[in-house]
Amino acid sequence: MNWTVVQRILGLLLMMFSLTMLPPIAVSLIYGEQSWLGFVEGFFLTLIAGLLCWAPVHRSKKDLRLRDGFLIVAAFWTVLGTFGAAPFYFDDAISLSVTDAVFESMSGLTTTGATILTGLDELPKSILYYRQQLQWLGGMGIIVLAVAVLPMLGVGGMQLYRAETPGPVKDTKLTPRITETAKALWYVYLAFTIACTVCYVVAGMDWFDALCHAFSTVAIGGFSTHDLSIGYYNSAAIDIVAIFFMFAAGINFSLHFFAWRYVSISHYGQDPEFRAYFVILLALSIAVVAVLFQYQYYATPGQNIIDGVFQAVSIATTTGFTTDNFSAWPAALPALLIFSSFIGGSAGSTAGGIKVVRCLLIYKQGVREIARLVHPSAEIPVKLGNKAVPFRVVDAVWGFFSIYIVVFVVMMLAMMSTGLDQVTAFSAVAATLNNLGPGLGDVASGFMFVNDSAKWIAVAGMLLGRLEIFTLLVLITPMFWRH
Repeated sequence: MNWTVVQRILGLLLMMFSLTMLPPIAVSLIYGEQSWLGFVEGFFLTLIAGLLCWAPVHRSKKDLRLRDGFLIVAAFWTVLGTFGAAPFYFDDAISLSVTDAVFESMSGLTTTGATILTGLDELPKSILYYRQQLQWLGGMGIIVLAVAVLPMLGVGGMQLYRAETPGPVKDTKLTPRITETAKALWYVYLAFTIACTVCYVVAGMDWFDALCHAFSTVAIGGFSTHDLSIGYYNSAAIDIVAIFFMFAAGINFSLHFFAWRYVSISHYGQDPEFRAYFVILLALSIAVVAVLFQYQYYATPGQNIIDGVFQAVSIATTTGFTTDNFSAWPAALPALLIFSSFIGGSAGSTAGGIKVVRCLLIYKQGVREIARLVHPSAEIPVKLGNKAVPFRVVDAVWGFFSIYIVVFVVMMLAMMSTGLDQVTAFSAVAATLNNLGPGLGDVASGFMFVNDSAKWIAVAGMLLGRLEIFTLLVLITPMFWRH
């Protein structure tokens, strides 16, 4: 383990992150608020910590290895979530404890969208903006942004990128150079953010709300500037804009990149994961709308359709926006929606969950095993499209799924041991491990009513979900630390 290079890069990344506390200061001054001091304190605290970490080893020129990348990613997300809490802790307008400040910061950065704050409509604009900005930065991944910048500072990025994006497609690069890949992803990400902001303004939001909600929509985060979330606007036009961009953000961003580069959308239909993603959302939306019609839950057919589709897309993509309290919906809809978040969005998107491609491979392998019962001697490959999937990838998917179940059960039991009831504990773990946000029971409106022990378990769940479990769990294996 190259400790000096790990320390050097961690210091650089912390100093870079300190700059993200400057825009909220500008927002505070523009709106004539007094909350800028907390961001100034957070900026200097993070900058000085990064400088102290970087300065003693800044001359180290050792190469970055894959193991170092895993350690840097895990450490940086943990440290960044902690230092990102500084403005929440220092700001007198909200007066959060250390636990609540770290929870809110980690929830934003991991794009979970769970919150402990109430009275959002009265909070300073700078605090509201900072929450949304955390989600936007965390959406594509601070590390992916860093690999586009760090090469200029003499630090290679491929090891960081692979550690940040574990999964079946982690080695897929859009361009030959990893730096160009990171830049390409951010260009697409930025273009979506701008387009979403403009569409929200056209639909009726003011510019501040439009930008803030575009941040959390494209990042599939779910934070809002209002307690009622998107339901605050009571606007079908805004709901439709949100549905479209939530759906688009749940698609593998490499498909968006190719659409932009080659000015063509034909490859979307050729991608088996996209087809499965579309079918899942379509089937879920139809089921939800059908039940709402059956119970005549809303007064008009249009509201049943728009609210049903909105909530289906929002929860299934793990965005977490709400137009109504879906936990009070009739029949099995609340449980159905929570279970849909386990699938999540596509690999390579900003969504959480297990990911569509993994669920698709598990389904296809199940079908293969059934076929083997009929034809025990047959060689039946698992295919995505027309391509056979390597056994190594299928094994990795089953390994991830197995670990996911074990982690979920352990976290749920831990939540229940803090005093939460079964429904609350189950949905709290689902909401954090899937980076969803809203849950059922006592966490339907947020985590403000749960105890501190449960909040720290939730923070661990957010980190595990954001880094797709393996990146963190690999650090506790003895083989990782062996020379």
